[in-house]
Order: sequence, then structure tokens, then C-alpha cells
Amino acid sequence: MSSAELPAPGSTDRTRVRRFPDNARFDRELLHSILDDGLLAYVAVTDDEGQPYILPTAYARDGDRILFHGSTGSRLFRRLADGERTCLTVTHVDGLVLARSAFESSMNYRSVMVLGTCTALEGDDKAFALKVISDHLLPGRWEDIRQPSKKEDAATIVLALTLTEVSIKVSAGDPDDAEEDVDRPIWAGQVPITESFGTPIPDEKGAAFPVPAYVQGWTR
Repeated sequence: MSSAELPAPGSTDRTRVRRFPDNARFDRELLHSILDDGLLAYVAVTDDEGQPYILPTAYARDGDRILFHGSTGSRLFRRLADGERTCLTVTHVDGLVLARSAFESSMNYRSVMVLGTCTALEGDDKAFALKVISDHLLPGRWEDIRQPSKKEDAATIVLALTLTEVSIKVSAGDPDDAEEDVDRPIWAGQVPITESFGTPIPDEKGAAFPVPAYVQGWTR
């Protein structure tokens, strides 16, 4: 299914933003950019007793689907592979918003919520997905390292979640103080939060080799 055939973000009853609807966004290109900027997603699943769990997982976007993987030994990932309904979220905190009151103090953020069921990938689709995930997290690394063995492949579940039913929220800008607070003698504004990669640190044997140019080129 192409992007043009998918429902617009926030267009279903379950994804319509009711709390602060002005923060809702409906642009699929923005959806893609938020996901592409992230490294970690949180995936919800319930066990057979109805206990909910939230699983942090590395991921990558491939077109209009999210790819992520886990262990075949995980009962929760097996439930996702079997079609258990899920909710996946990705959030970037871009800054703290310091208002003149505790109530109006907040955060600037970009967030995506995806509802649906996952598909377990096999064969060539599974191998391709693992490369996509690696290329997103560790650009250039896949061609430099040993590929998964048959045993490692058998121990890995790879899942795809289509971006069919999604919601986007974005909060940006200065604090929105109540009128009676605007003239209070208190500093107010934004404190940006940024991500960055540090200097690569080799392990004992890695120190014998130069840091690859593709690693030196990684930026956030």
C-alpha cells in the first residue's frame, strides 16, 4: 500500500488528538522525518493474563512501515509476531519550556504514535530488514562486519508495523503564560536539548585499528 492510499495521520477516531488539538500534525512527510530522527521506540504489548508491558527497541523506517527486532526467546515478541495489537511510540524532547508558573511550564517535543498489528518477516524480507535497521542505527557498518549466522538468524524475530493508523503531536515555541503572570519578575523562555555522538572509544583489540571514516562522520 502506497502513502497516498494510507489514512492521513490523525484522521481516525483512535488517533484524533483531543488534548491540545493545536499540537496535532497531519503531514506524512513530517511523520517520516520524526521517525527518521529517532533511534529508540517504545512498543506496548500485553501478556496472556492482560498485563501490559512497554518494550524499548531499536528500529528503522522503511517507506511506510517500522522495522524492529527481538529475541525468539521473548514471549512478548512472540505475541507481537502472532498478531497481538500494539502501540508504538517515538518521542524527541527538543527543549524545556520555562514559564512563569509551574502549571504552564512544559516541554517542546515531537512525537509519533502508531497503532496496529505486526507482521513477522522471513527469508529475504527478514535479511533486508536487518540491513535497513543496521544502516539506520550504524550507517556504513553493515558492509564492514560479519553478517548474522543461521543460528543467530533463527534466534531473531524481525517485525514490521505499517504506518496505517498514526498520530503526530508537535509542541514548539515560547511559554504560553497566563495574562496575569506575564509581568511577573521571573525569567522565562526555552532551554534547548540536543543529542550528539561522543568521541569513539575502542576496546582493547580495537585500539590496533583506526576509527572508520564512516564512524567519524556520524552526527546527531
